[in-house]
Amino acid sequence: MIVMGYVAGAQGILGWVKIKTYTEYVDGLGEYSVWWLGNGSDSWFEARVENHAVHGRGLVAKFLGTDDRSAAEKYKGLLVAVPRSSLPENSEDEYYWSDLIGLQVVNLAGESLGVVDNLLDTGANQVLCVRGSPSNRNQDDLLIPFISSAIRKVDLSGKKIQVDWSVDWAENTE
Repeated sequence: MIVMGYVAGAQGILGWVKIKTYTEYVDGLGEYSVWWLGNGSDSWFEARVENHAVHGRGLVAKFLGTDDRSAAEKYKGLLVAVPRSSLPENSEDEYYWSDLIGLQVVNLAGESLGVVDNLLDTGANQVLCVRGSPSNRNQDDLLIPFISSAIRKVDLSGKKIQVDWSVDWAENTE
């Protein structure tokens, strides 16, 4: 299962839910008529999507058989996923966020900067949130833009991302 977002809460009184998506486009989950809901372990269950719509800057959806707010509230906090086999193949130099999370980040000097914990979409580009570096003295997450000048190589099989970045880059620019 590939996590594509989560249920943020109920929307209205007719059984709709608000979805926070991790997809490139807000309505990217709309391509799938069946979503899998769960807590991230092996306990996924199928939810058939009766309807969905872009609402403001987010997505709302109604699951088959969920007809009131009380029923919709039961889904709050659950992850939304689809089977990896249902995703289209990526072209070269394109990656699913789920493939990047957990990869070791190493700079050109061979220093470990930590592990990709999350990604952010700033609108201009995506940003790697790197956590757990032994050399990161202030223990804040490193934020590294996912752009060609910073990302030198993504090795999915080796579980590593090589970057042109320094752990103390922010300290040196002050």
